[in-house]
Formats: sequence, structure tokens, C-alpha cells
Amino acid sequence: MKIGFIGVGKLGKDVGEVMAEKHFVEGYDVREVTPTNFKMVPTIKEVCNGKDLIFIAVPTPHDPLYDGSHPTSHLTPKDFDYTTVKNILDEINDYTTKEQLVVLISTVLPGTTRREFIPLVKNYRFIYNPYLIAMGTVKNDMVNPEMVIIGTEDGSETTDAKILRDFYETLITPWTRYEIGTWDDAEAIKIFYNTFISAKISLVNMIQDVAEKNGNMDTDIVTGALERSTYRITGPAYMKAGLGDGGSCHPRDNIALRYMAKELDLGYDLFDSIMLSREIQAKNIANRLIDLSAEYGLPVVIMGKSYKPGVEYTDGSYSLLIGSFIMEVEYDTINKPAIYLLGHRNVFNETEFPMGSIVLDPWRERVHKDTIYYGKGVK
Repeated sequence: MKIGFIGVGKLGKDVGEVMAEKHFVEGYDVREVTPTNFKMVPTIKEVCNGKDLIFIAVPTPHDPLYDGSHPTSHLTPKDFDYTTVKNILDEINDYTTKEQLVVLISTVLPGTTRREFIPLVKNYRFIYNPYLIAMGTVKNDMVNPEMVIIGTEDGSETTDAKILRDFYETLITPWTRYEIGTWDDAEAIKIFYNTFISAKISLVNMIQDVAEKNGNMDTDIVTGALERSTYRITGPAYMKAGLGDGGSCHPRDNIALRYMAKELDLGYDLFDSIMLSREIQAKNIANRLIDLSAEYGLPVVIMGKSYKPGVEYTDGSYSLLIGSFIMEVEYDTINKPAIYLLGHRNVFNETEFPMGSIVLDPWRERVHKDTIYYGKGVK
């Protein structure tokens, strides 16, 4: 098929390269981008011209203060900014026909497509198809998704949904399940999937805080027992207590859901509790670092400034959130005795830190006499 890709950024570039392995792809972005196996074109008109499917993967950003790398629970809830998506959906009316299917994959709150986007759709067919993809593993997640989410107006598997499904079946693993619902269903599946993960991480890290204060608990014994409870508590993913949720999606999704809870007058805001617990858990680790710094007379260094190993992005970095509670802190430097926090799991377990250093390991995996385990309170 002939594919147009609008928005060739952190997500779009890798996804477009996967598609280009089997299909003809051209991309458009406002920035200079150099994909490995498909061509970039200079205008939206050209990227739409003659394409069967046109994917839109532009950001739905938040206010920069709301990325989750600093405390946000005290800020007024805000929705995502849909300006770029709306501008593109409006503009492509000039360059498309009813023979073309436009697929939006950007994250939005439930109700947004029906309220904000559909009134702009004039000359093309439209479908909503959010992705469950993590930075650093985009291509693998693309071809091995947990599910493919497809939203249509009435929730039925329309002809357009079948076209999109047939397209994905040329790219992804054959046993993948497809979840088809209304636009609103698809929006909710994506964003509640993310907030389930955030809630799960907050809960297991609460166990870690209890162990730290109780003094007779081992976090990993408790979370291990829960992880193996697959009847009512399902799945081992995100059951390792350590640092909190990070990245450009999960924290900001919970912030947007706070806005939704207020707008819908739900009468409660679980999402605010998730964000508040995320921040207090970071403050608890920061206080432990401050106490160790005072006890040993050493500065604090956090290893792993990015939000996860193997990526350069600091959006929603939990290490930065911890650091925001410490007056003086450094990142990713190993040049003197210090109190070192292992902000990334399985990265610094074999690292030789300067003699006299103290290493705080919230993952409880580094085996070295200089290491203190956070969350293993057994006396």
C-alpha cells in the first residue's frame, strides 16, 4: 500500500520505518528528519498525494510544567493541547479524497475525537487508532503489540476497520488481538491502560515505603507473592518496586485524566491520588538521600537522568523528580566519593564507585559492600 506519515518524530520515525519494510512510505515533518528506508517530502500536500492510508502521529503536548519531572499535583489540571492535530485534520481536507483513509494515532482524552476532530473531517475517511508503544522499544512494540486498538463512530468493525486490520496483518505478529469500539472506547482503552500501569507502580512502591519504615519487611518477598497471584492480581509486569513511573506518556496522561475527572464532575479524582503518591514516594527517597548525605558528609549524585535506560529523553524523569526535592544534586557523574542513587535498574550493578561512597539501590539487586538497599527493612 501507499502510506503517508505526518509527524515523523520519536514515535513516527520508527513506526514509519517498520511500515516501509513492506509498503511504500513517504513522510512529512516540520523538523528535518532522516529515516533509513523512506523518503521525506517537503509539504503536507505531497505526503497526502496518492496515498491509501495517511497516518497522523503529531504530539498532543502538555504545558511544559506538567511533564512529571517536577511536582505537579498542586497545579490546576489541564487537558492535552490538540492544536496541531486539529490544524492538520483541517488542512488535509484540501489534499485528500473520500478514497483515502486517515488514521490518527495520537493520545487524547475520551470524547475528544467526537467533539473536537470529527467536525473538521470533510473530504476523507477517518479512524482512530492509538498505539501502545514505549520509547526505546518502538519497533519491537510495533510488530509485537499487546493489542491493536481501533475506534470507529459506532464501534462496529467497519470496512475501514477491516482495511486497517488487513494492513497491520502484513506487519505484526499473527496472534495479536484487535480491540474495536467507538472512538471514545478506543481513547479510553489507551489512556486507562497507561493509568493502570501508573497505579500499579504507585502501589508496589507504597509497599517499598512501608517496608522501609516498618523495619521487618522485605519488599521483594511481598511483591513476589503478589506477582505470582495471577487469579485476582494479574501479570508480573511492573511488580518490581523501585523508582516511580516516568516518560512522556504516563505522568502526563494522569494529569490530563485529572482534568477529565473535573470536567465530568465525577466527584472524585483517583488520578490526583496516583500523581500525589508518585511525588511523595519520590520525596521519601530524596529524604533518605539527604539523611545519608548528612550522616556521611557526602554530596548526592543520581545515576540515570533520563526517564529510562537506553533513551536520552528526560520527559517525566523520575530521577529529576527526586532531585527536585534535594537542594544540591548532580547527575551521571562518577568522579568523587558521594551518595549515589541507582536511578536505572540493571545498569550500575557492576559499576565501581569511588572509595568511601555509599550507593542507595532502590532495586535491591547490586551486590557490593558499599550498597544500602532501599525498601529492605529487615533488621
